[in-house]
Amino acid sequence: GSQSWSKISAGGSHTAAIRSDGLLFTWGGNSNGQLGIGNTFDIYSPVQIGTSSWTSVAAGGSHAAAIRTDGALFTWGLNSNGQLGDGTATSKSSPVQIGTSSWSSVSAGQNHTAAIRTDNGLFTWGLNSSGQLGDGTTVVKSSPVQIGTSSWSSVSAGSSHTAAIRTDNGLFTWGLGTSGQLGDGTIVNKSSPVQ
Repeated sequence: GSQSWSKISAGGSHTAAIRSDGLLFTWGGNSNGQLGIGNTFDIYSPVQIGTSSWTSVAAGGSHAAAIRTDGALFTWGLNSNGQLGDGTATSKSSPVQIGTSSWSSVSAGQNHTAAIRTDNGLFTWGLNSSGQLGDGTTVVKSSPVQIGTSSWSSVSAGSSHTAAIRTDNGLFTWGLGTSGQLGDGTIVNKSSPVQ
């Protein structure tokens, strides 16, 4: 029979979705453990991840992140650039919790991750070669780094850049700018948020 779904995210070669009952499922490419099922075998139809209830999921290049109904953030998959945020560069084939904070939204880019806590603080981690973390550097971070002190309502991590909206509705971008993807009228990389 047909199932009812509420959230979906498509990554590099994998897909993650939350069913209407809150259960999390993944399928597709799994060479880096990005399905979160404890192994690295590709899966051709949806497989359930644990028994928890989830509110948000994001599939990145070869990693994924999800927020449980209780606000806990978990990541899994490729971690060569610290994109899981667990302080290591070791890939994980099962979900690992990131800190103890409560989170409201998460977005997974090609090799970096961005998330907003329930207190509206914005954090990023992972590859930073183009300044896509927005912390003013181009240094890889394997743990969440807070970006400024502003309150944020929305964030989206791209291939090598990031875009976010503040709670005052201001729009900011940072990271790779060579194709004009930052929208600031230049083709220059920016390592800090630009309005």
